[in-house]
Amino acid sequence: MDTHPPRRQFRFFRALKARSTSIILGCLLLFLPAAAQYKLNGYLSAQYENGQKESDFPEGTFGRVRAGLLFSGLAADIFTYDLEFRFKSESRLEIEEAWVGIAPSQSFELKLGFYLVPFGKYNTANRPYENPFIQTPLPQASLYPESWRDVGVLVGGKWGSMGYSVYLGNGLREGRDLQDGQQFKDNNGDPAAGGRISFLLSQSFEVGVSYYRSHYDDAGQRNLELRGADISWKSEAFLLTYEYGKADLGNPEGYDRGTAQGHFVLASLTLGEFSPLVSFQTLVYDDPYHGEDPLNPSLVVGIAKDISRWAVGLVFSPAPNFMLKVEYDFNREAADKLDNDIFLAQVSLLF
Repeated sequence: MDTHPPRRQFRFFRALKARSTSIILGCLLLFLPAAAQYKLNGYLSAQYENGQKESDFPEGTFGRVRAGLLFSGLAADIFTYDLEFRFKSESRLEIEEAWVGIAPSQSFELKLGFYLVPFGKYNTANRPYENPFIQTPLPQASLYPESWRDVGVLVGGKWGSMGYSVYLGNGLREGRDLQDGQQFKDNNGDPAAGGRISFLLSQSFEVGVSYYRSHYDDAGQRNLELRGADISWKSEAFLLTYEYGKADLGNPEGYDRGTAQGHFVLASLTLGEFSPLVSFQTLVYDDPYHGEDPLNPSLVVGIAKDISRWAVGLVFSPAPNFMLKVEYDFNREAADKLDNDIFLAQVSLLF
């Protein structure tokens, strides 16, 4: 039985979301002349990829040029705003974030607009200069879309050692897989809800948990749940990070529920300007309903993945805002043995 609330209960919320773009632009025009504090940052990155014969880049190629501009500020000591543009490729420009907020204190900030979903640590810190690795880790690349964003309302803040974020948004749609679920409108009139809570147990040690739930098909009958946990420990020279994620997908009658879960562990040591690092990643994705046959997109083929990756790399950072990264990924599949290891190199700059 479908237990989600009647759609008429969300008329106000849907109207609010429909007007969010106009509100954001109007508030930006209002706030900018009176802004007491603001900052403008940008970043650039480009990389080289070369893999074995069964990888995505068997011949080797330069590409994935990325750039971004981030504008944020504070107006009238209470109103906050953030606008970020990002070039996702050499020819595609997208808005990464665009929201206005009210922040009367550090413990409470309300944002309205277009935000990066705070699920785990990676999604809200996925820019090239924020990560020592080049390739997106397996769980973060498979459990939700790249740079997962939503339109809606988000409330967050910090109380002592605790940080929190809760949100209502349009949610993900049903696609070929979880990566294919990004949308910027509501496809079924039923808002998605989620949040993350974290605890800073010491200056070096932090733990967090995340949760997300929505109905993701057009009829609003089948639910999607995501759960996550993350742990990080950082000292002056050493970094250790762990993230876990799990997805449960409702499927049509006659099909079992789909599941996907993965682990990501990263260890890094800073030795002056150099930082060697190593990572182990896993993904098990079992969904009898979704997936797509390239020759027949309407055919139900299911998804069955059991893959792991060892990744080793080195970061050279002669200046605080410059990073030269190299990485080699050893990819392994439980069912098949493929020659799909890959070498990557990237340069990134924050300005």
